[in-house]
Amino acid sequence: MSQAKRSDPFAELYGDFADRLRGDRWQPDVDVVETESAIVVRVELAGVRSENLRVTIDSNVLRVSGVRLPADASGVKRLHQMEIAAGPFERRVRVPVPIETDGVSAHLADGFLTISLRKRMPVRRSIEVEHE
Repeated sequence: MSQAKRSDPFAELYGDFADRLRGDRWQPDVDVVETESAIVVRVELAGVRSENLRVTIDSNVLRVSGVRLPADASGVKRLHQMEIAAGPFERRVRVPVPIETDGVSAHLADGFLTISLRKRMPVRRSIEVEHE
C-alpha cells in the first residue's frame, strides 16, 4: 500500500528560494568581475534602501549586510506564494587580488549595489647596486 507524499509547507511557501537562506539571514546574488584597474562587485538588492545597507572591507574580505523591510501586508487575506526574502541579509566576498582600501566606492541604483575596489598596482623601483 503506497502512502501519499506529504507536501512540505516550507517548500510550498519559499519555492526554490530556500537554498539562499542561511540561518536567520538570506544571501543576495553577487557578480564579481575584474577590469584592468579594479574588482567590481555587483549585488542584487531590489527593494533595499541605502540607509539599510552596510559595506565593509577587512583585509581581502568584502562584507555587504543590511535589511530588506517586508512589504506592506495590510489587506492581505491569504498568502499563496512568497519567494522575495525580507529581513536581515549578509554576503561576504573574498577579493582575489590586493586592493587599495582607500579606493573603494559603492553606488546603489535600479536594485543593484555596485562596489568598485581599486586594485593595488605593483610598485616598481630601481635599486642601485652598490660596489666597492
